[in-house]
Amino acid sequence: MLDLAIRGATVYDGSGGPSRRAEVGVRGGRIVAVGALEEAARATVDAGGLALMPGIVDVHTHYDAQVTWDATLSPSPSLGVTTAVIGNCGFGIAPCPPAHRELLLRNLSVVEGMDLDALLAGTQWDFETFGEYMASLRRLRPFANVAVLAQHSTIRTAVMGEAACERAASTPDELGRMRDVVRGALRAGAIGFASSFSPNHSGWGARPMPSTLATDEELAALVGVLGEEARGVFVSATGPRATPEYMENLAAATGRPAFIVTVLTMYNDAEPDRALGMYERCRAAIRRGREVYIHASCQPLSFDFTLRDPYVLYSHGAFARVKQAARADLSAVYRDPAFRAAFRADLARPQAGILFAGDWRRIEIGLAATDAARSLEGRTIAELAHASKRDPVDVLLDTALEDGLDTVFVGKFFNSDDDGVEPLLQHPAGVVALSDAGAHLKFLCDAGFGLHFLGHWVRERRAFSLEEGVRRLTSDPARKYRIPHRGRIVPGAWADLLLFDPATVGVSKLERASDLPGGGTRMIRRPRGVHGVWVNGMRVFDGERYDAEPGPGHVLDRFAR
Repeated sequence: MLDLAIRGATVYDGSGGPSRRAEVGVRGGRIVAVGALEEAARATVDAGGLALMPGIVDVHTHYDAQVTWDATLSPSPSLGVTTAVIGNCGFGIAPCPPAHRELLLRNLSVVEGMDLDALLAGTQWDFETFGEYMASLRRLRPFANVAVLAQHSTIRTAVMGEAACERAASTPDELGRMRDVVRGALRAGAIGFASSFSPNHSGWGARPMPSTLATDEELAALVGVLGEEARGVFVSATGPRATPEYMENLAAATGRPAFIVTVLTMYNDAEPDRALGMYERCRAAIRRGREVYIHASCQPLSFDFTLRDPYVLYSHGAFARVKQAARADLSAVYRDPAFRAAFRADLARPQAGILFAGDWRRIEIGLAATDAARSLEGRTIAELAHASKRDPVDVLLDTALEDGLDTVFVGKFFNSDDDGVEPLLQHPAGVVALSDAGAHLKFLCDAGFGLHFLGHWVRERRAFSLEEGVRRLTSDPARKYRIPHRGRIVPGAWADLLLFDPATVGVSKLERASDLPGGGTRMIRRPRGVHGVWVNGMRVFDGERYDAEPGPGHVLDRFAR
């Protein structure tokens, strides 16, 4: 007897091939039949002609800490995600000796825009090593499947302590110990290794995140373990330092796939040809037999921020003072003419790869706290500066100061032109990703990237057929990341499934929820057009609420070579 039968669905099997009306039978967590079912089932779902696809594979999330207090991995499973890769950018929480726990969480709170009080109150520490963390995840029984990247900054901190944020060169002994940790993580089931050279990645007290300090020799030695073990992928927030050619060299040396994550590969109308050029350089590498791919974001990269926590500006040198200042002293920093002059100097010589390079048309007033400031909502800093004949830096800072630093600004920095983004999403060197789910919760929630892709890029823009759109969200990332038996609706595959209405699928506007540990708040989105999500054959979301306990997700630890 089948455990589950889904009848009357139009099946999009993840291959990109034609859809068809079929029944899907599940037993023991796996798909056992697709077609006309002859067996009875303990549970039957009448799909009523809705679309059935494999669950979304999200290869860029940051649930490393949240999963220890929230096994649902909210909100991702409700948004169709059935497999999540964590540990991205080389940031996470394992391994971690007890003495470094607070240091690790403080860095994580800044670099990934997380609520520090929630991290300190919620993170459950019943592990020290990477292998113990994997065992902890299995005990937690997550609602989605989870794969974990070994993390450069986390490993550097575990080995070097505070010096990881201060010293570029590791000693031979430290490097040897880091290599041992990477090797141990791979053998314990890590899906690969992640790092960051991004200039946007700063930690607590304005110090750089550990991996951003590391030498090329250190990175090559650590990534080299993937080649020695003949397993794992390499993922890097590359910044301008790790070019496609740099990543190709690592892929060639190790024989392992390499993935690029950087705003430089996002469409920017100030440099409209730059991103596509990077994709083409990766295509050339792939043709040479070196797998180098780019995490392609299908959503505009916009950020809500206040000058109480202006994380989108932290990569500018002037903002080191802001990161170091006590909250009560921020107004004095912003009023200081020397600070303003330093910020202007940064904008006159912007570093490559930073989020905001000085186009004031891309920052607008989103939400004001006082009646006087509310009349400015929806207007850009460039407009206000032109109208008042003032410098934009002064307009930004004075507007915030007059509003008690509570003005919410909206930065629309990259991927804001669909015509420019479409060829990037269609490019074979890309993998649809970059949700950052679990991070930056104060201001955004892009965990619904897959539903947005189906609603906007498939239904509205018609940039993809529904068959091809489903493939891009499922079997394509699973294949490139070497995740076996996921991303397809075929006999033998795990039954990770999403039932949805193609005519209405999408995501809600941002909503604020006060459900973090310690009473912290976050931004979330809710699904539209989703009628059910199954992980390993068990329904985890019925379209309205979570309904599995404990979670049926697997902690993935075996990957294709």
